[in-house]
Amino acid sequence: MHLQLVPSHDLSLHQRRRRPSFAEMQGIPWLSLLLPAERERAEAELMVVDAGTGDFICRIGKPVTYWFGVVDGLLKMSADNAQGMTMTFTGVPPGGWFGEGTALKREPYRYNIQALRSSVVAGLPLETFHWLLDHSIGFNRFVMNQLNERLGQFIAAREIDRMNNPDLRVARSLAALFNPVLYPGVGDILRITQQELAYLVGLSRQRVNEALSTLQVQGTIRIEYGGLRVLNLAALRSSIH
Repeated sequence: MHLQLVPSHDLSLHQRRRRPSFAEMQGIPWLSLLLPAERERAEAELMVVDAGTGDFICRIGKPVTYWFGVVDGLLKMSADNAQGMTMTFTGVPPGGWFGEGTALKREPYRYNIQALRSSVVAGLPLETFHWLLDHSIGFNRFVMNQLNERLGQFIAAREIDRMNNPDLRVARSLAALFNPVLYPGVGDILRITQQELAYLVGLSRQRVNEALSTLQVQGTIRIEYGGLRVLNLAALRSSIH
């Protein structure tokens, strides 16, 4: 499914970068794992940007310059296949940091990251990322956990792609967005519209609405104003009967 979005600003994201506020800094989960000197250096280098709907944070083929995370909002990770169709790998909700594999290898991006709505995105410069890897045990553990969880996430995404049951596709995709390790900023409520979820799952909004209604009847989720509350994460991750 193609997402036709128009960037909301004329200035590039790099030109719009700014220092994070205190509240934004508090929303960065790995800072608390650093020793005082490490944290001081990281906080001095961190930048954030207010991305508009449709803005690209990363583009295929572009060199990596930052390691990115979502402070607020919702991003999608996707790529185009040989037939020109857009394949969406996952959404990235608040608390999610991504691209550590690309940053580790210093290679060009193999995927696009685009804002599905107005979002606040944090960036740690690549050289600071590598400095923390060289000096911080806490940071290394965080990145290792990220890589391990990400591997499981993409294995699950491959399984989802092969599923013909729309209800199951929606359930598993939602479970991925509620991953407490990758996305600690989500908690029990995911702020997402049915149209945004449709973009991520690759189904129509109407079909997503039907699947969400089924999940609510089963007691797995509760549809609330502006989002979804998970009531049984284990059930979301398992097959629907």
